[in-house]
Amino acid sequence: MAKGKKTIRQDFAFFQALLKFYTDNRGTIRKRYKQLSKQVLDFNDPELRTDAFLRKPQFEALEIYVFLKEFGDNAHVHQLFQQWAKNEGIFSEFQTTGADRKGQGTLLPFMELEGEEQYQAIFAKLSERARSYPNYIFALTMGLGKTLLMATCIFYEFLLANKFSKDTRFCKNALMFAPDKTVLQSLKEIQTFDLANVVPPEYANFLRSNLKFHFLDDTASTIGAQDGSSFNVIISNTQKIILKRRPAAPTATDKLFSEKTGTLSEVYGELYEMLGEAAPETVADLAVNARFQRIARLPQLGIYVDEAHHSMGAVLEKDLGQAKQDSALRTTIDELARALEHKKTSVVGCYNFTGTPYVKDTIMPEVVYAYGLKPAIDNKYLKQPDFVDYSGNVKSGDFLKLAVQDFWEREGENRREGMLPKLAIFASTIDELITELRPALEKILLDLGVPTNRILVNVGDTTDEDIREFNRLDTEASDKQFILLVGKGREGWNCRSLFGVALYRKPKSRIFVLQSTMRCLRSIGDIQETGHIYLSAENMEILKDELQQNFRVTTDEIGPKKTDDSETYTVTAVPPPIVLTITRRRQLFQTRRKDEPEKLAFDLSDTALEQYRATLRRRKAVNAAIAEQEDVTDRLNNRKFSPYTLVAEVARYFAGDGVSPFEISVMLEATDAGLPRLVETVNMSNDVLYNLVIPAVFQALFEIKTFDDPVEEQIELVKGYNPEANRVPSFTFRAKPHLVANRDFPQYAGTRHRSFHLDHYCFDSQPELDFFEKVLRLNDGDKIYFTGMLVHGQSGFRVNYVHPESHTVCNYYPDFLIQREDGSTHLVEVKSAWKAEDPVVIAKKEAAERLAEDSRFHYALVTSDDFDGYLTPTSGWQNYDRRSASDGLQI
Repeated sequence: MAKGKKTIRQDFAFFQALLKFYTDNRGTIRKRYKQLSKQVLDFNDPELRTDAFLRKPQFEALEIYVFLKEFGDNAHVHQLFQQWAKNEGIFSEFQTTGADRKGQGTLLPFMELEGEEQYQAIFAKLSERARSYPNYIFALTMGLGKTLLMATCIFYEFLLANKFSKDTRFCKNALMFAPDKTVLQSLKEIQTFDLANVVPPEYANFLRSNLKFHFLDDTASTIGAQDGSSFNVIISNTQKIILKRRPAAPTATDKLFSEKTGTLSEVYGELYEMLGEAAPETVADLAVNARFQRIARLPQLGIYVDEAHHSMGAVLEKDLGQAKQDSALRTTIDELARALEHKKTSVVGCYNFTGTPYVKDTIMPEVVYAYGLKPAIDNKYLKQPDFVDYSGNVKSGDFLKLAVQDFWEREGENRREGMLPKLAIFASTIDELITELRPALEKILLDLGVPTNRILVNVGDTTDEDIREFNRLDTEASDKQFILLVGKGREGWNCRSLFGVALYRKPKSRIFVLQSTMRCLRSIGDIQETGHIYLSAENMEILKDELQQNFRVTTDEIGPKKTDDSETYTVTAVPPPIVLTITRRRQLFQTRRKDEPEKLAFDLSDTALEQYRATLRRRKAVNAAIAEQEDVTDRLNNRKFSPYTLVAEVARYFAGDGVSPFEISVMLEATDAGLPRLVETVNMSNDVLYNLVIPAVFQALFEIKTFDDPVEEQIELVKGYNPEANRVPSFTFRAKPHLVANRDFPQYAGTRHRSFHLDHYCFDSQPELDFFEKVLRLNDGDKIYFTGMLVHGQSGFRVNYVHPESHTVCNYYPDFLIQREDGSTHLVEVKSAWKAEDPVVIAKKEAAERLAEDSRFHYALVTSDDFDGYLTPTSGWQNYDRRSASDGLQI
């Protein structure tokens, strides 16, 4: 226990402690996950699959989402903190540690480090605004892809809910809330999103067949979901479903012409029954609409609040349930939870996706994951902001001229991904835009020699043609570059080709300065571009304050970095294309019905069935001996079978194979245990049926033959050559100059013919570069190509391996491909020696060895210490096949 009185930490970031705990114990924690959860995670892990769709922050958030579900059992945040701080409950088998005042991890438990007084203060804060349902906040800064992360979470929920239908931790339906029409339109991306990007292929068809979208984009929209159905995704802004309070009692005229009148209990009897005795009975009863009632009939509902950071400060607190006074959105969610509880189901959880964990510079208590603006910029998930402000005697016209000239000088018509760079210019009013801003901009563009048809206006009374042009800004066909706006610039406008924002006049809302300027930071292309932010001196001061309050960063901290010595390289393929012939082995499985089924035998002894029993154990203390033990197997939720229904359930799995239920019945009755004993055992635990009986019946009836199907493939080391269009593939990379090998460097003048299928090799480490140059100094007939560089689908050369834990198919790109003068081909991976025993490294090795064997290649993993030994003709290359796995050269 800590001694002395301490200052209460009102800004304790529990989400950081959760992430640290998960990271420190990831392997042990994942052992508790369902196999399907591990498959979904590994399919989306960018470290396992280089072509994984999710970025690292999105994947980390997904990991925490699954962690809260599988390990945390959907516990409330304050409950998790209580167990974590005291090393109890789900954390009892682990060591939890605190953190010092600077957030550094320590080896001391939280209670010993902080003390009871600190614990009570933090627990009170975390539990102060707790709802009847778990309320989690995921804070990922703008541009990191919260909408598609949210879609991934929903797909995950539905997959698990389908396979484990009785597990109430998983959502069978999803309601997505958007704050306004702008964000609502952006959510349509979920409907057109290819779910195969984030769902393992073996499960994608199930979702495609069963997902039902209901998009409420106007007041006439209705929800077509059937009562009690599953896998519905309802997308709506809050106004379509929200509960609103009646301002006063209805007048006599209202009563005469209204279809329904009276209090909530009189008008909506069914809903009132759902709400129970605690339903409001005041004059200002909640007005309920039909959509609310329809949603209240869908089981196991997950609620997802998108772009919660559309509102900041006090409004954000209300929407996320953190303020004393709730918003209409939070009231609606609370009432849905009450209604579903009355139906013996629940709101499984409310998942809020926001851009910041802060409100008024204070961390919101229910944040479970956060990835801020600064790390997003530092790690190149966003453009690098370049802040320009004009002070002194600079009028609005001068500001516009200076900003447009600077933007044109820096960006011009330099297309990225085929799209022209855009500059958004904000006006305070429509009148100002029409009478002042547009004429001034036209004159500036004429002086620069830029066509004035590059201007696009988007205001309240914009024509349909202008709206279409605005919606196609992020396409190669758009020729617009200067976008004039009034009020646009909050959430929902996702224009990656926006490279600049200009804002001179002080807007009515201070937060608008932050929201509008951040619009130009969405990433585009393979390298980190620059977003130009032009502000008046007054708006720059506002931006600094808002950055501090909402992200705890300064403009200096997120501005251009001077310490990164990496440079940008345009890497071009060197003709002619290099094509390899490899043999990929595919295994085919064939089942054949046995002439006579084998006799079934089951071990139903107490010892064999022990794994299917459940035991309750009581202790007086955590470390005390077991004081009481009780078999509670009969209390488990198991389906009760009769002899007939048991035979029918087994036969259902063989219906397409011509096996009759009568045949199954004869086989089960002929066992030593007999059918009655089997029924008794299966009713004790249904797992006996699915893990023991059905597999045994299959093995008794069928035999499996395995066939290898070797297929030769022609693959290109670099994809994208188009001889007809005279197109040569080109890519952009960032690398440190001392790790770049250029085929035009003088030191490669005599050896470039032996390598360089790309004109630049951008190595990740010094050992890779050293190995490359050592090979070049050897036999003049050997060729070496760096193949570990193109890992995002630019190369056809890859090794498919199965992840050892989740059994997900992942991609592996060995570092080097070496073709020797004697005709042999070597795949070489340069790695640190300490990774040799890693299960994933071993899985890669086994897959690469199979590919190498089928294609008459050789595979080796070498470290910098092994280079000379491996490359020595008498002990390395020629004797490769005789090397053991223990010498570090072959794993």
